[in-house]
Amino acid sequence: MPAKKTSRRARLIVIVVVLLIVAGIGGGSYWGVSTVRDSFPQTTGTLKIKGLQAPVSVKRDSSGIPQIYADNSEDLFLAQGYVQAQDRFWEMDVRRHMTAGRLSEMFGAEQVETDAFLRTLGWRRVAEKEYKQLPAQTKDFLKAYSAGVNAYLKDHKGSALSVEYAALDLAGKGYEPQPWNPVDSVAWLKAMAWDLRGNMTDEVDRALMTSRLDKDQIEDLYPGYPYDRNKPIVDHGAVDPATKKFDPEAEGGQSGAPGGAAGGERGEGTEGPGTGGAGDGGQGASGGTGAGGTTPGTSAGENGSQGAGQAVQGASTQLGSVAQKLDKVPGLLGPNGSGIGSNSWVISGKYTTTGKPLLANDPHLAPQLPSVWYQMGLHCRSIDKTCPFDVSGFTFSGMPGVVIGHNQNISWGMTNLGADVTDLYLEKVKDGHYLYDGKQVPYRTREETIKVAGGKNRTITVRETNNGPIVSDRDKELRKVGDKSPVGNAAPDRGDGYAISLRWTALEPSKTMDAVFKLNRAANFSEFREAAGEFAVPSQNLIYADTKGNIGYQAPGRIPVRGKGDGRYPAPGWDSRYRWKGYIPQSALPWEYNPERGYIVTANQAVVDREKYPYLLTDDWGYGARSQRINDLIQSKIKDGGKISMKDMESMQMDNSSEIAKLLVPYLLKIDIDDKYVRDAQKLLEGWDYTQDSDSAPAAYFNAVWRNLLKLSFGDKLPKELRVKGDCLYVRPSDDSGPVDDLSGNERLVRECGQRSPDAAQPDGGDRWFEVVRKLLKQPDSDWWKTRGTSRQDGDKNRDELLAHAMKDARWELTSKLGKDINTWSWGRLHRLMLRNQTLGTEGPGVVRWMLNRGPWDLSGGEAAVNATGWNAAGGYDVTWVPSMRMVVDLSDLDNSRWINLTGASGHAYNAHYTDQTDKWARGEFLDWPYSEKAVSKATDDQMALTP
Repeated sequence: MPAKKTSRRARLIVIVVVLLIVAGIGGGSYWGVSTVRDSFPQTTGTLKIKGLQAPVSVKRDSSGIPQIYADNSEDLFLAQGYVQAQDRFWEMDVRRHMTAGRLSEMFGAEQVETDAFLRTLGWRRVAEKEYKQLPAQTKDFLKAYSAGVNAYLKDHKGSALSVEYAALDLAGKGYEPQPWNPVDSVAWLKAMAWDLRGNMTDEVDRALMTSRLDKDQIEDLYPGYPYDRNKPIVDHGAVDPATKKFDPEAEGGQSGAPGGAAGGERGEGTEGPGTGGAGDGGQGASGGTGAGGTTPGTSAGENGSQGAGQAVQGASTQLGSVAQKLDKVPGLLGPNGSGIGSNSWVISGKYTTTGKPLLANDPHLAPQLPSVWYQMGLHCRSIDKTCPFDVSGFTFSGMPGVVIGHNQNISWGMTNLGADVTDLYLEKVKDGHYLYDGKQVPYRTREETIKVAGGKNRTITVRETNNGPIVSDRDKELRKVGDKSPVGNAAPDRGDGYAISLRWTALEPSKTMDAVFKLNRAANFSEFREAAGEFAVPSQNLIYADTKGNIGYQAPGRIPVRGKGDGRYPAPGWDSRYRWKGYIPQSALPWEYNPERGYIVTANQAVVDREKYPYLLTDDWGYGARSQRINDLIQSKIKDGGKISMKDMESMQMDNSSEIAKLLVPYLLKIDIDDKYVRDAQKLLEGWDYTQDSDSAPAAYFNAVWRNLLKLSFGDKLPKELRVKGDCLYVRPSDDSGPVDDLSGNERLVRECGQRSPDAAQPDGGDRWFEVVRKLLKQPDSDWWKTRGTSRQDGDKNRDELLAHAMKDARWELTSKLGKDINTWSWGRLHRLMLRNQTLGTEGPGVVRWMLNRGPWDLSGGEAAVNATGWNAAGGYDVTWVPSMRMVVDLSDLDNSRWINLTGASGHAYNAHYTDQTDKWARGEFLDWPYSEKAVSKATDDQMALTP
């Protein structure tokens, strides 16, 4: 039977044109059509694979999505490794080099700084430790997967692996991939955890704000979670202080809870029985927003927060450097900030048209090409103890198993819980030692050699304290810290400044890889919870449904219990009272099963009411705009006996409603605008239903107003480290205690330019900013509404003046971008998605980028909408995160489930399945998701046999 390779004639015409151009930049080298098609996978016929025990079938549907059938688990995962390498090896190879801090081996000297930072974090070192402690069976699965990848590598080199390798050859990098190793798969979990690490960016941002804002102003920008308006995930339950188990049926608050926490204090207890909370019964850091610059034996008490803030000011230069390094580390999943998130919800059968649960999930991650997800089914032909897998869903290329999906009994989804699992520590370092409890302790060191393609090796020294690696060492332009900013009297002398170390749960070995396999074969809620117990990092909200009609939720994760402090600001590393005291017991983490309300919604909102739970998960939740909208949509469907269908679930995922528009538009319409040119634009908002369709002119104008409002009221008041790179302002020097006039009578100003990338700058416009503005709208004379003009008499003096200013600026901005005629405006023309191939699609030559990248697409949706096509208001309107996939699972008939990926199954440019799902994804359409062997066979277009 002849082998078949997927192709499309129309695409070949494009390929020929591209290759003629590429021939011109290759110094006479000519890439033929065969060079590009060389890597397209074989999808029919028979292939002999060393290591297989029995024949394996690989069935692909019209979208190229594979379903694998095997007789034993090892063959199943070996085939998974082979098939994923067929479609996505370039992506896999880049990922493993990133997690190991070895990008320079592929791309040269420009990646040395990124590698140095990743080596300092030590992801690969931790993954090696994790692999050693995994159960033997899990190791066997990982070894089988690696054998499958290596079987593919054995017979494919250079352009036969992917066209990107041919591009590296043209660039003279001289790179050849090494065999795959099981640790390569485990290390991917570190990258996943990094991008979903919680509030580390907020911690850095708050610290950097101290150079421009006082404590009260900073707290204005981080309001408390609105529990009265946006429901947490779990609305009942308490922790039994004796057993430290969470009881989802219990009522009441924290009184008598673990760790000695009571009332409204932060529950900072430990796992150890009988151990006190913050300060063992002392005043501790109640309400602590800071890390207290105190020495051992002194009370943090009232001035704990102030001391921390001052110490942070003293480290602002180092923190700025660290922030820039964080910004440069490639995010495999997306930008870390208030925009990143996900939606999931599950509806009990009593409220569905099928009589069984429906489960929806759409993780919001960075747009990538290919998508971070890979659709696949893994099926044992006969289910037994030796081969228990019959699972289908979304996987990560480079990692065995299925991450999100369903098996024959249960389905599960994930959203980021957002637990605070990272802390930065200020360290007083000198002469090979760091200060700890008044003593000089030698820090640990290790050397790392970074190999550089086309260049000399680089050697770095990594320093570690008892809190973790010193991440501030990775700034090549170390400067004196603190300059003239004050520090607390009890803090050690600044000298040459404070270093900054990182403690992070993912830097400690765990068994998260084992949790994936346990989820894949779980048959009921008890086994699901057992699997969740191993899911240490990243901490995720796990939702559940089963074919028997049950629904549930579990908050897993390794979440620290702190001594003093609450993780909002960098803590003093020299004070042992700010060390972690342990982790929240898994049994105490919130969960629920068949709640009375009949549904569960997770969308990065608070997990449980802060006043009813004794442990600190985080204070930096998403603020619930999306989650409450989903709650409201569900309630609107089920009131008066209504039922929710599969189509309803799909429609809810595409809901575009703008929650901030509902709040702000009534204020905007009350502003009296004199300028007819601006007033015409203002009238667009009259009668607008707040939906953000791609063809909507009102959505375009409102979002422009929102962006300009944020810039005027907040953006121009933030320090340069948070503003967009190249955004330059004349501002009062940060060391000024007040206005200072020069001899001409003008206020002394300096020019400061922003340092953040556009997709990471502030104010980003996420739902935290919704809450900030919500509060300030009721304070029309707040200083936040006041702006600097060209002279002391100019500028906005109150809310209404600033709103008018924002509407005017938005009118002129859209005129320049979309034209004078407001009737031609549309949101999609501003709000565009570009899909960029990793590395070469962003950093390669222009022609290579043109060949590998796709787009743009004009999108509906918006920031903090359920259809979360996010954008960063500080940086512009381009789409920066998306629903990276969508799925809806029907537990009454698994073959009736539906799914869609952002791009396609293939990672090969010009393959028919490179972006064949993107148009459907953009329109909110789905693909059928066959699961049973009968349904899979019916949908099969290509079938291939892998034989021993």
